[in-house]
Amino acid sequence: MKPRPDTEKEKASDAPLKALARVLAALDKPQDVQAFLRDLCTPAELEAMADRWRVVPLLRKGVPYREIYDLTGVSVTTIGRVARSLEHGAGGYLTAIERLAARKTESN
Repeated sequence: MKPRPDTEKEKASDAPLKALARVLAALDKPQDVQAFLRDLCTPAELEAMADRWRVVPLLRKGVPYREIYDLTGVSVTTIGRVARSLEHGAGGYLTAIERLAARKTESN
């Protein structure tokens, strides 16, 4: 695993993440984002991210971890990590959920 930078260096290391976020935000079509992600990530990384996103709606509905595991095959450890991010994370999952819901409402 990559060593974690100290706080001062961590601020400077935000620049690459911000650049990546700008690129993703600039891609308008889902197929463009998918193509970019396939170029950027390994198959295992894509599977891990898709698994995390897949359990978000189930956690929001209050489905128990074991039932989510039975439905998806995603490990209970991963489900727990996603649950912690939903409760104590940066708010990215919730923002994504809200944006998707707003787009569904607009298209109806």
